[in-house]
Order: sequence, then C-alpha cells, then structure tokens
Amino acid sequence: MTTPQNLVPAYPHLRARKAAVAAAIVTAITLALVLNVNVSRVHAMGVFSALRSPGEAAFIAGHRGDVTAAPENTLAALGQALNSPADYVETDVQLTADGIPVLMHDWTVDRTTDGTGPVWNYTYEELSALDAGSWFGDEFVGATVPTLEEFLNLLRWSTKNAILELKGTWTDEQVALVSDLIARHRVNDHVMIGSFDIMTLQALQRVSPELPGMLIVRDIEGDPAALAAAAGAIALVTSKRAITTNPQLVQRVHDAGLGILIYTLNDSETWADAVSLGVDGIVTDRPAELGQWIAQEIAGTSELPFATGVGVAG
Repeated sequence: MTTPQNLVPAYPHLRARKAAVAAAIVTAITLALVLNVNVSRVHAMGVFSALRSPGEAAFIAGHRGDVTAAPENTLAALGQALNSPADYVETDVQLTADGIPVLMHDWTVDRTTDGTGPVWNYTYEELSALDAGSWFGDEFVGATVPTLEEFLNLLRWSTKNAILELKGTWTDEQVALVSDLIARHRVNDHVMIGSFDIMTLQALQRVSPELPGMLIVRDIEGDPAALAAAAGAIALVTSKRAITTNPQLVQRVHDAGLGILIYTLNDSETWADAVSLGVDGIVTDRPAELGQWIAQEIAGTSELPFATGVGVAG
C-alpha cells in the first residue's frame, strides 16, 4: 500500500518550507511576547519533580537505548536501557512510506542495517526485512527496526519514561499517529516529545497539548522563554557547548520556569560539568555507567539511587 502524499514527512533536505518555518517562528515569538504566554508547564504537568540546583543529580536519559550493550534503537538496546539506572529512554521516530512510525536515527538505513537509501522510501514490510543488528555483533543477527508501537508496548510495563524525538517536520495528521499510539498504550504520563523543528512542536500543541514538548537546539541565543514559547515547550535540550560558553544559561532557563537537558555526554568530566551547573537531565550513551557515577559522586554511596527493573506504568 502506498501512502498519501500528505503522510510523507517533510525532511530537512526539502528546503521549500524554510521560509514558512522562519515566518512561523517570528509570528509565534511575537505573539508569545505580546500576549505574555506562560510557557512554564514543568511543575503543573509533573514532568520534572523539581528544577535542579547546581550540584544536584540530574536525571538520566539513555540515548537510543543503551548502545554500549546492543545495537542502537533496537528493542534489545531499548530494553537494556529500561532496566538500567536511566529514568528515561530516548529514541528517534520517523515514518515509513506507508505511514508507520518506526525507530531510526539516520535519514538513511545504510549505517545501522544491511539496506541502503532513505527510511521514507521503504514500506514497513520492506524495512522489517532488513538486518539491524549484525553490524553490532553476531549475537544480534536478525534484529529488526522496531515500530514505535513495539517500543511503547515495552514501556507500558516499565516504571520508566521515554523521550521520543520526532525527526524532521511533522504535520498535525502525522503527529496524531504518534499521540494515538501513546494513548492506546496508556503511557501519556510517561512520554515527552522532542524535536529540533518548531513547527512539529506547534503541531503537537494543536493535536495533543497534554503531551509535554521539548525543543532541541544546538545553541540558545536570546530569551529562552520566548524560544520555548514559540514551540509550546516545557524544556530545552541543548549541547554541552551551549552551557559551557554561557554558564549563566542554565539559571536563565530555570528562571523562566523551564527545564534544561544536555546531550550527549559520555564521560565523568562532562557529567561533572553538567551537574555543577544544575542541568535537569543528561542524555548519554552510557546510562548504566552514569547511574553508577551519580551513585558514587553525588549520592555518596555505591548503591544506585534509582529504581530498576520492570513494573506496571499506570
């Protein structure tokens, strides 16, 4: 079955929408400033238990699962992260040619499967026939590219949470495919939606405003509150460079009532820098290692201060 044209995502290599995106950003920021929109939904929605102070432990998000233990964005890696000290599992969502949300980071399947070409050129049946594990190790031969639904079915029985990054620009109809799956699996209270694309997060606000959105930006310039307001976001996800070149940024974000997460930190030196500045969450390829480091360096104990294992998620 082929998908209607309006179900094919507008990916970044399609430049036709750049002017529309720029206009939407300017309009949204202007409205937010003129109308004094309250962008702080952190506490009201219960996503962050509290904004961190410098030196307090940040929550852990396993980047594409636990990629030290299994091939990224496979059910094996995601399952490992769900059973690690990570509070969140972060993964990437794209659409197949027939409109099925699947988990894949790259725009093409070349790096992590035995196939070639863009994700959106494959139907799900074609994509599911690819080997997504042998590149990592012989024990993962035959691992497949999971659907979002398969992951949400795992998450449903876990006590953990998920950050779903929607890759590229999504329409209201496309976002509804994701939010409907989240509702069907009863994990609304355990999912945050992230995107680099403001128009995608605006679509989330129209379709499922109850789902918290996070804007991913490599650098934060200007007023973080206005930036978050443009996307209806409760938090910003940014790079280590953004906070090390501007150490006051974390406090400015917190003063606006927003959360701030940092990606992708994989060693004790960068973990210590992020914690010292009071970031709320750290995205890492090494969730188990970071959990142990927090237990030893922050909590002052060799015991992990996080619940691990499986439980029913609401």
